[in-house]
Amino acid sequence: MTAGLAAADANAKLNVWRNTTYTGVNAFCKLHTGDPGSAGTANASTVTTRNAITWSAASAGSMSLSSLSGFSMTATETITHISIWDASSAGNFLASAALTASKNVTNGDTLTISTLTVALTPIAA
Repeated sequence: MTAGLAAADANAKLNVWRNTTYTGVNAFCKLHTGDPGSAGTANASTVTTRNAITWSAASAGSMSLSSLSGFSMTATETITHISIWDASSAGNFLASAALTASKNVTNGDTLTISTLTVALTPIAA
């Protein structure tokens, strides 16, 4: 699977156009050493913690990261992807994305993601 929206989350959002309710969620970020796959569970980092994401208000079809605490690394590995979940453990997989550049980390490092943008485009002009 190429990184992207989880099918269940995409379907829930699309069904709003059928006059169904979509309930917003809190978002949590998980690290991966490769594509997380269609369930968001493949290639998981040894770091098992999912950190809470706070988003800025959406504008022009996109929203950006407001805050995401650093990840305390517990092994030497290369982080290439993230997955987004609706809970700090268990919960539902929402989406995944490849990092712009992979990051090599070692045990004891703190990995900080300072920029993250989600967009639904194109926007009609």
